[in-house]
Amino acid sequence: MVMRTPFIYAVGLFSLVCLASGCFVMDNKYSKVAPGIWRGVLQLENNGVVIRKKLKPFEAPDIKFEEVANGELPFQFEVNYLNDSVFDMTIINGEERIKVEKGDILTGHNIETGQDTILIKFTVYDTYIHAVYKENVIEGEWVVPAKSMSIPFIAHNGKGYRFTSVSKKPLADISGHWETTFGVGDSVPEKAVGEFKQNGNTLRGTFRTETGDYRYLDGEVQGDRIYLSCFDGSHAFLFEGKIKADGSLIGSFHSGKSYRTIWVAKRNEQYELANPDSLTVVKGGGETVDFAFKNPEGRVISLHNSEYQNKVKVVEIMGTWCPNCRDEANFLKEYLAANVSDEVAVVALAYERSKDTSKSNALIRLYKERMGTPYEVVDAGTSNKEEASKTMPMLNKISAFPTTIIIDKKNRVRKIHTGFDGPATSRYGAFKKDFEAFIQALVAEKA
Repeated sequence: MVMRTPFIYAVGLFSLVCLASGCFVMDNKYSKVAPGIWRGVLQLENNGVVIRKKLKPFEAPDIKFEEVANGELPFQFEVNYLNDSVFDMTIINGEERIKVEKGDILTGHNIETGQDTILIKFTVYDTYIHAVYKENVIEGEWVVPAKSMSIPFIAHNGKGYRFTSVSKKPLADISGHWETTFGVGDSVPEKAVGEFKQNGNTLRGTFRTETGDYRYLDGEVQGDRIYLSCFDGSHAFLFEGKIKADGSLIGSFHSGKSYRTIWVAKRNEQYELANPDSLTVVKGGGETVDFAFKNPEGRVISLHNSEYQNKVKVVEIMGTWCPNCRDEANFLKEYLAANVSDEVAVVALAYERSKDTSKSNALIRLYKERMGTPYEVVDAGTSNKEEASKTMPMLNKISAFPTTIIIDKKNRVRKIHTGFDGPATSRYGAFKKDFEAFIQALVAEKA
């Protein structure tokens, strides 16, 4: 008998999983998911099913932008069979490749509907796709439990293009550095820098902001239209734009189903954002920070612990749900491996989406295991920035995940870096060089 309770996993030849669509048996039969390249689409604007509809135009003072992408966020992934019955997946965003391991993919048969089923888990981010498949089509939804959000999803095998298979001659080459404003017409618009590389119809790049970057964006220029998207299991970003007659850009931005705004940009190679080392500071001109949080094993982690004494300390304010934080964690792991020293220590303060400490700690354990993180990661609170700021009251604010605090051997705060210019940006190399030089200089100081 199949118990009708959510998500039951049994050990043995069969695994039983119950989803909103009913219970189905996960077995070891050969999967009918076709190998090779797939084109997936998340339908950000929907009425419960994947449909195409004309969106109302954005309007702000003196600005109007009409979308034509219909809220459809495309991305590509590749199915690779390891043997006759086991496969993994690789999500493609420009130069980025995100592996979904075989253990995070379950296939089976829904015993209530008679349909073949697939569950694709983005485990560390605590999100998943559950769907049915038939021949060369997968159809279902991407679910983000922490946000009580689900987005319709459909994918077709053998379609190697991202936005369209049609090639229209681009009106212009938009490669370069663009002064950008998000939230035109909002009370507090956000400044950004658009970094684009165009090769014919192909367009790649990112947007840098004062709280981080939009990672690897992949898309196209078709005529006077610009299209960019990213899906990484945590983020679902869709950008659409238009090249205006004066050479400037106007467009729309969707982040999942929860956020939609308008943006404008003008070419400006000299434009820069505020110094990321100036945004978060210790209140009142102070020099120290303090905290005491438990790691998943229950041990209290504090800068007063003996393992942090007389060392340069890097405190990473992050979340396991945050791909930008993962970019920084990879950098820190690589730095520690290349610069072995008993005079440098790292500790990460994780601000999680769940208020359930046991769930947060389970995700932290999994994160450390998957990432191979060689330093402590502790549950510091929830990802709400106002609540996070209360856990570090000596700071003026926590405005970004990640934020990095660098502390010298005498426990004085020497730098606080808001956000992270990751590997998708032009600033990544410079950031690495500056970080290494700064840490080396602090190591050379006497305790």
